[in-house]
Amino acid sequence: MSLPIPTLRRGCLRLAALRTQFPTRPTSTPTSTPIQRPFAFIPSRAMSVPTTMKAVVVEQTGGPEVLQYKTSHPVPTPQEGQLLVRNNISGVNFIDTYFRTGLYASPKPKILGREGAGTIVSVGPNTSGFKVGDRVAWMANGGYAEYTAVPAAKTVKIPEGISDEDVMASFLSGLTVLSFVKETYAVQKGDWVLLHAAAGGAGFLMTQILKSIGANVIGTAGGAEKCALVKSLGADVVIDYRSEEGKDWVKLVKEATGGRGVDVVYDSVGKDTWEGSLEAVKRKGTIVWFGNASGPVPPIPLPKLSPKCVKIARPTLFGYIETREEFEYYTNELFTRLQSGELKVKIHKVYPMEEIAQVHIDLEGRKTMGKPLIKP
Repeated sequence: MSLPIPTLRRGCLRLAALRTQFPTRPTSTPTSTPIQRPFAFIPSRAMSVPTTMKAVVVEQTGGPEVLQYKTSHPVPTPQEGQLLVRNNISGVNFIDTYFRTGLYASPKPKILGREGAGTIVSVGPNTSGFKVGDRVAWMANGGYAEYTAVPAAKTVKIPEGISDEDVMASFLSGLTVLSFVKETYAVQKGDWVLLHAAAGGAGFLMTQILKSIGANVIGTAGGAEKCALVKSLGADVVIDYRSEEGKDWVKLVKEATGGRGVDVVYDSVGKDTWEGSLEAVKRKGTIVWFGNASGPVPPIPLPKLSPKCVKIARPTLFGYIETREEFEYYTNELFTRLQSGELKVKIHKVYPMEEIAQVHIDLEGRKTMGKPLIKP
């Protein structure tokens, strides 16, 4: 029997193939500090909003050339439970390329982009907790545009002292990292963790968070500059997979762990690394696949998991922030880390929105360090 990895994504399921039943690591629901609830909605007139806007529209799947920059796209009208946000800055994530290429199916035409930060200019019917003029960050669809109608349930007010740019450099990626190290696999002090693409948007944040927990981090990256960045974040071992020595990165991982292997692998690369990740993980270890930068992981024959009783997971962030309480729990933790300076962000570059094709080229060419952003 072979299991297609994408089938694990819905519901953030984990699969274990065990020869014998072994006690499992205790799990618990994350506890949070009290969260600040939104205040009651105070009616306010909408700001002046144009009828058209700049946006990037995808009408068919394909390469970066299908990203069409338009200057007179209709501005959306917020529906019930929605807010109309004038975006100051939007994040670009690798998942956007999956929707562009058709790896992840979606209706077309479509405005890509999963996150944005800006100002509320209009409030839809029966929407409470926000008012016109609030500075917010949101997580939904349609970020490659000047204006986006977003669900209030996936919108939060940005605290004073945090810039829109810093929020976008850490919002979707940061919530992903926090939920994956707490719930997909509860990383403990002393754990050995193999993190692929440690210099990327998510990897940059995950390295810091793993070290704050007290984990031993082995980070992989491509090229001396990226490796130096990962080392500066406190990674215990850094492997340049482009170097001659780094080509046998599984051997280096085994040497670093005394031949034991790592407790958990966080792999966002996919096709090029999945077999090595299976070799590098310890007996009764866990592999978390959360990306396909090199292509999707092929169906895995289940017997491959049996010799070491390996557990695999294919989570998605949205499975962990489905409720408002879960969303607030993780956004509060992210904002607290940003405000305290415990979590640093790295912006690769802020591109004008009309250069969105170049952003995708840079992402897919692995030329970015940190998070690329676009500005309308």
